Amino acid sequence: MRTRYYSTMSALAVLFLFPLLWSGWSSFDGGVGNYTEMARFGEGVGTYLTNSALVSAMTVAGTLVISALGGYAFARFDFPGKNLLFLTTLAILMVPYATILIPLYVLLGYIGLQNSLVGLSLVFVMFQLPFALFMMRNAFEAIPRELEEAALIDGCGTFRAFSRILLRAVRPALITVGLFAFLASWNDFFAPLILLNDGASFTLPVAVVSMTQRTFGAVDYGMLQAGVMVMAVPCLILFIVLQRHYVRGFMSGALRG
Repeated sequence: MRTRYYSTMSALAVLFLFPLLWSGWSSFDGGVGNYTEMARFGEGVGTYLTNSALVSAMTVAGTLVISALGGYAFARFDFPGKNLLFLTTLAILMVPYATILIPLYVLLGYIGLQNSLVGLSLVFVMFQLPFALFMMRNAFEAIPRELEEAALIDGCGTFRAFSRILLRAVRPALITVGLFAFLASWNDFFAPLILLNDGASFTLPVAVVSMTQRTFGAVDYGMLQAGVMVMAVPCLILFIVLQRHYVRGFMSGALRG
């Protein structure tokens, strides 16, 4: 039985890793020339990496702050319209992603954040909030109220109990939410394509698609695979490092509803 289990898991691992290994092999087709050409394209791959890193960092920070505070409020406090507000936030999931990017582009123009990495990160935060609030609300609800009450009796205020005790208790859920926000913002192509129009502000996915286009619509697949590897490596490293916390985020009551 154990042999069959390990054989099945090994076969699945090879199946899932094959596309990544194939991309890595293809990216070195003809040597390191694909990476050299990619590094020299446009503003330089360092600029696009920096843009993607800044957008992802702002998205993760904004998502964590809002979802932690909002999840705590939904889990611990009663206020008028609480359920309606929560359902309205979840309703964002039912809106087709592509249909509201143009209205958001116009809105960002009104507030002076058009063609801005900050504006792009705010859009990403908005799209992450339904999942993030759902996760954090359920994570806080899984914590016994007696833990918070004991902290209040010992002299902690509400905010101090929240920041010193409860946030530590929901750390796996926070890491899960942060990882999802990073992956969504790092890999997204469509929103940066619509909301950014300056080449110096492009994120890595937009730059990779732009740099692989050749004459008469031909695609440079070697450079495309090199771009895919540059985009994939940070995601793989983060997932491997945070895998233990990620699994705990789902298994320790974060999906109780």
